[in-house]
Amino acid sequence: MNMTQLNKALAGVLLLCAFSLPTYAGDGHDHGEAPAAASGAALPRFTAISETYELVGILNDRKLSLYLDRAADNSPAKDAKLELELGGKAVPVSSVGEGEFEATLDTKPESGEITITATVVAGNDSDLLASELAIHPENHAEDSKAGIPWKPLAGGAALLLAVAGFIRVKRARQLGGAA
Repeated sequence: MNMTQLNKALAGVLLLCAFSLPTYAGDGHDHGEAPAAASGAALPRFTAISETYELVGILNDRKLSLYLDRAADNSPAKDAKLELELGGKAVPVSSVGEGEFEATLDTKPESGEITITATVVAGNDSDLLASELAIHPENHAEDSKAGIPWKPLAGGAALLLAVAGFIRVKRARQLGGAA
């Protein structure tokens, strides 16, 4: 293979490498509405399940939303009364709908695990449910790796420079000069 053929082959490889690198659209380039992405951490929540009832609680600052369903068919527990203890302290609960309750805590809970005990009374049925609410500190650190992934681009650039250097050395040898 002579130098001209080698140079053409290397130029072809160089072009293939350049076009195989990932491409990135600039600002304002899109293909319509993107699906909504979840932002931030999920609110702390707990579940307590027995043979008769399923209780889900979601904490938003000091407000605790509670959802009580029958385990057999996942229907809201009708005419149920709910008593709640968080960390051994009674919390007043008010009914806001069929199987829906709310409680407002005196203070915002600190990080850690809080023991939950709920007593459910609905007609002739009564049950005791237990769970734990895990509260973790929020992570406010921004994702520093968002945007263009630089590793593949840097690798492609290094490959291009290596091929260009190889071509230059071959040409210098062909012409009898130094690189």
